[in-house]
Amino acid sequence: MSARSPKPAAAPHRAEPSLPDWRDTRDGEEGLIFVGAKGAMPRRGGFRRIWAKALAEVGLKGIRFHDLRHTGSTLTTIAGTTLPELKERMGHSSDRAAMIYLHATQERHQEIADTLSAMTRAQLKGTQEKPTGTRRARRGRKQS
Repeated sequence: MSARSPKPAAAPHRAEPSLPDWRDTRDGEEGLIFVGAKGAMPRRGGFRRIWAKALAEVGLKGIRFHDLRHTGSTLTTIAGTTLPELKERMGHSSDRAAMIYLHATQERHQEIADTLSAMTRAQLKGTQEKPTGTRRARRGRKQS
């Protein structure tokens, strides 16, 4: 496999039932979803025709294939993918190229804030049960 060749990646289980023909006929883990007239990987121009036909069959317009790649990669990062994992899934060798997909969303900001709050609560709860030496010393001074 060259550095630029497609990398195998696990697909969400929910996506596979949408692709029954692909799932039943693929060759191991390397089966193609879109194939040209001869069953091989389509050329760039040939793929545009295949993509346009697929969109028409499901009644969609104005969606570029790269839009799927971008959306899928963005959702992957929201799901918690690390930068090295994202680079591997996308086939990127540079951090800069992969970081395009690391969008900050309001939902993610809230998840981070909620996690920090939970960590803080847990830490404070633990310190309330076991006072530090400084807290014990300060309590001793107040009692005098």
